Amino acid sequence: MPARVLERAMLTPAEVFETPEQVVAHDGLTRAQKIEILRRWEYDAASEAVAIEEGMAGGEEVLLRRITLALDGLADGLDPDRTAAGKQGGFPRAAVTGARGGARGS
Repeated sequence: MPARVLERAMLTPAEVFETPEQVVAHDGLTRAQKIEILRRWEYDAASEAVAIEEGMAGGEEVLLRRITLALDGLADGLDPDRTAAGKQGGFPRAAVTGARGGARGS
């Protein structure tokens, strides 16, 4: 993946990928890059879910679930004791990579 496309994917994953499953299946990304892209996408989707809950129009909660499942598969599980306490959620790196011996390479 070209560096400028990777940078865009890290900033706004939904502009580069249509689904979380596309991130997981992408051959040009390392496992660590996939996890980071999905973490950032999860944060965006959680923010959108909060906005919906507060009465604003926007996205769907199904996306948040799909991102969580993709992260869970790549990281061999998530550590629920290390997730954020706020409404907005967001998985800190320790929840994704620290639970089971750290992130693996590609």
